[in-house]
Amino acid sequence: MMKSLRSRLAVVYMGLMALMVATVWCANRWYLEEYYTSQKVKSLNQAYQAIDRQIIENMEKGISIEEGMLWEQDVDGNITEGSLKRLVQNFSETSNVSMLMIDNDAEKTAVYSTARDPRFLEDRVNQYIFGRIKMKYQILEEYENYRIQRTFDPRREGMYLESWGFFSDNSTAFIMSTPLSSIGESAELSNRFLMYVGCSVIVAGAAGVYLFSRKMTEPIHRLSLLSEKMSRLDFDVSYEPGPREVEEIVILGRSMNTLSERLKLAIGELKSANNQLLKDIEEKTKVDEMRRDFIANVSHELKTPIALIQGYAEGLQEGMGEDKESRDYYCEVIVDEANKMNQMVKQLLTLSSLESGNDRTVMERFDLTELICGVIGASQLMLQQNGIEVIFACAKPVYVWADEFKIEEVVSNYLSNAIHHAGGEKKIVVRTEQTGGQVTVFVFNTGEPIPEEALPNLWSKFYKVDKARTRAYGGTGIGLSIVKAIIDSHHQSCGVQNWENGVEFWFTLDGSSD
Repeated sequence: MMKSLRSRLAVVYMGLMALMVATVWCANRWYLEEYYTSQKVKSLNQAYQAIDRQIIENMEKGISIEEGMLWEQDVDGNITEGSLKRLVQNFSETSNVSMLMIDNDAEKTAVYSTARDPRFLEDRVNQYIFGRIKMKYQILEEYENYRIQRTFDPRREGMYLESWGFFSDNSTAFIMSTPLSSIGESAELSNRFLMYVGCSVIVAGAAGVYLFSRKMTEPIHRLSLLSEKMSRLDFDVSYEPGPREVEEIVILGRSMNTLSERLKLAIGELKSANNQLLKDIEEKTKVDEMRRDFIANVSHELKTPIALIQGYAEGLQEGMGEDKESRDYYCEVIVDEANKMNQMVKQLLTLSSLESGNDRTVMERFDLTELICGVIGASQLMLQQNGIEVIFACAKPVYVWADEFKIEEVVSNYLSNAIHHAGGEKKIVVRTEQTGGQVTVFVFNTGEPIPEEALPNLWSKFYKVDKARTRAYGGTGIGLSIVKAIIDSHHQSCGVQNWENGVEFWFTLDGSSD
């Protein structure tokens, strides 16, 4: 299934953003706590180094640990808060670390503590110093005077990061402690916040990318539609540059317009030349085929009546008709065959005139019902001789636009054909049917249906389904060809259909309102 460029861009963007958010989330999920712990360890080391330097500086100035935690005198003699106290307090507040310092020279008295429960930290450091610790711990870093470890406190059911030991004066013990549960909670909150923000960014970004790509790809989309129409040889379309379109798209669109115009001219010239060539070839082929068919068919059709005329004339010449009755019979055969030849020649001339286009079709408005009634009336003698009943129930006028003389010949041919082939009940049903602006005339006769394989050939010149029967009533096989030529000259259609009890011929004409 094909997707648009803007949809692909939006999907790719959403995929990349989702991958980035998932990568950050996984990094937070599995590595943030370790990274946070390593940074805390680094912060504890830095705090130890800073406090240790301050203690050494105070010792060089003759300031004790306890004095440095309470007050000190600057160069101007002013009394200020102890720098060691400020350092410890700032570190404890900024790093969320509880700290306890014990001066061993002052009978293990706590010098300073930032914890809410100093005795808890004091007990903890004493346990570490005297080796009475019973809690599970994991040493992370260890130095000459102190170590940093991860400890699980069963009483508080939590994990703590602790640094304990002595400063460089070897008399001041300390412990720094910070809970690790806050680290996990912070990581969880960070991941949750990242998920919410990431999803929002993905959705908002996808919408923005879709709108932006839609604006950027709209000219390309219009060019693709233009090329698709050109591929279907529709050269009436052209590219119209929109406002603020990039130069490359405008150049491509104008080039496609030029290409469309040139292709239109080239294909038009090629079609004209090709049509003319096909027309010339078809006309030449048609003329050659018509010439060959005409010579072959006329030779075949004239051969029998000429032979009969010649035979009976020679009989008369040799005195075979001695009595008047024989001579009359011979003369009757000669006249009959001559009439058939004359009729065939007239039909051939009519067909030739129609097919060549020399016979002009005169369009006029007339009553089709009246014309059909006239043809039926003219055929009454033949109908009575053959014992055929004609049914034509249309009494109201039906007006059409056509050449009345030629349509009369069509109806006469259909009716004559029906008379000669009527069988069974010997009925002929003529009816008209109006559909929209078109009138259809049907001529049905009872009898044997025409073989299906013969139906397409009925309109060909000299074609006869039953040659013996056609010859018996003097048919030439040209009547239906004349019908087809007349109907084609009117730009209408004609046809034939088999029924179980007979055959029905039809043709159409343009109707005319009353």
